[in-house]
Amino acid sequence: MEIPKIDLRDYEYTLPEERIAKFPLEKRDHSKLLHFEAGKIKHFQFFNLPDLLPSDTLLVYNDTKVIPARLIFQRESGAKIEIFLLAPVAPTTVIPEIMLAKHPVTWATMIGNAKKWKDGEILTGRIGLGEREIVLQARLVDREDKLVEFSWDDSTIAFVDLVEASGEIPLPPYLNRKPEKEDKDRYQTVYSKKEGAVAAPTAGLHFTDEVFERLRQKGVQEAQVTLHVSAGTFQPIKVDNVLEHPMHSEQIQVTRETIEKLLNHSETVVAVGTTSIRTLESLFWFGVKLIEEKGDDFFVPKLFAYETREKVPSKTESLQAILNWMDTQQMDSILGQTEIFIFPGYKYRMIQGLITNFHQPGSTLILLIATILRENWKKVYQEALDQDYRFLSYGDSSLLWL
Repeated sequence: MEIPKIDLRDYEYTLPEERIAKFPLEKRDHSKLLHFEAGKIKHFQFFNLPDLLPSDTLLVYNDTKVIPARLIFQRESGAKIEIFLLAPVAPTTVIPEIMLAKHPVTWATMIGNAKKWKDGEILTGRIGLGEREIVLQARLVDREDKLVEFSWDDSTIAFVDLVEASGEIPLPPYLNRKPEKEDKDRYQTVYSKKEGAVAAPTAGLHFTDEVFERLRQKGVQEAQVTLHVSAGTFQPIKVDNVLEHPMHSEQIQVTRETIEKLLNHSETVVAVGTTSIRTLESLFWFGVKLIEEKGDDFFVPKLFAYETREKVPSKTESLQAILNWMDTQQMDSILGQTEIFIFPGYKYRMIQGLITNFHQPGSTLILLIATILRENWKKVYQEALDQDYRFLSYGDSSLLWL
């Protein structure tokens, strides 16, 4: 199908600097919660969420865990080199596997002060792990692509342990501050489990054990997906026609248990965060890919959902196709990559509602929100500004219904 041009200027709004939440609230579930349904806006606090969801809801959240992806090395001259982990390259591109590696690993990175890092120079850091001191070395193996190999002197230690012990939490650039001690806990969801994200799925930061307990008492069901949020989530759109924006790719993993829950749940599905939506909609299109016999590699290209087709399979048909394929492959979970680009004109296939924070103007996430709210997105964002809502990662929340 021919996709009409989407003008970036239609998705801009003025966000005053003072409305960006620089720090989290002391109590996670005391953030504000804007409720939008059928054109009407109401205001609550996040601990009211169980009262706002139907008892037949399936709540889908992203259980990725943020890794302290900023590694700081100091040269003998005193100059500091900052290495920001972006994506694994070798010996595997599978994030869960490379985090558990106990031998040299190579990552694509961003490098601060790269000009000071001479070719062939090995950077060395010493990391305390209990009573042991581990020597971690970094070698620049490809300056152009910013590929860095890490090695260490103890084969009983996993790479994730070194990162957790020595790295800094990668706060979003728009916070314009260094991470503090409290960020290590507060920039994680209470249900974070699988290390690999370089940014938090921030819609989940408002949940507490108490909120989950009340949701369960009401009968709300839960399902987990994993999308390891990449730095591309902060990549600004720099083209007038947003369709030309190079959409970032992110690694996702979904278990058979979650797919079966989605298949058997015919009522309300609510995604916690834009990352959960990206995962769920990518899952749907992978099933379509299998049905249309367009390959069985779990990769959803940027505009695959917008291709012309006589008939789009149903959610049931798509999920059943995935389960049938998993049976033939004897798999309990599927791992893949998605570039899915969701913008106005897209039709959601997997959800009826979304819990999400308030996003940057002119971003891919605003496009995703506008796909749910349609022409109401500006009304909702203006209302949030008028009511002193806090914006972006550490900001307030919303519950939006299709």
